[in-house]
Amino acid sequence: MILSDRDIKKEIRNGEITLKPFKPEYVQPASIDLHLDKHFLIFDTTRNFVIDPKSPTKNLMKAVEIRKDEPFILHPNEFALGLIYEETGVSDKVVGRLEGKSSLGRLGLIIHTTAGYLDPGNSLKMTLELYNAGKLPIKLYYKMPIGQMAFEYLSSRCERPYGSKGLNSKYLGDKKPEASKMHLNF
Repeated sequence: MILSDRDIKKEIRNGEITLKPFKPEYVQPASIDLHLDKHFLIFDTTRNFVIDPKSPTKNLMKAVEIRKDEPFILHPNEFALGLIYEETGVSDKVVGRLEGKSSLGRLGLIIHTTAGYLDPGNSLKMTLELYNAGKLPIKLYYKMPIGQMAFEYLSSRCERPYGSKGLNSKYLGDKKPEASKMHLNF
């Protein structure tokens, strides 16, 4: 069951959902609006010609940081990792689901290709998997509305929240976009 605005505000007061910074106007009928940070990772095609999921990604991507008055330009068919400005967290009884904004989707912007899930027990600045599916470049600005987080209750509190020993939780508490750590699964 997706939480309503009333339940989202209740769980924020109870500490089961955290959002830093939080402003009441971010709360929508069944989600919280989230904003774009200034940190990005883009593929470094000058030094790489293939992605090998079994290999560490140390030099696969390069960091880009924009100023508050400078856009990040995402070209057609281009992919970049971005970051949510707000640190978002959930307790061991709640899960979060990141969704795009309809207005940006209508421009061809996809904000996550697969990883829109906020695991119970994690609190981080979520990484965005940005993709421009349109035919024109899109300008993305620091702190612009970029997505929304919906929340659901678990059937019971989970036994092992994200980050628990033995779970191989690779992105616990991230504060900057992180390249893939898939190689740790091999």
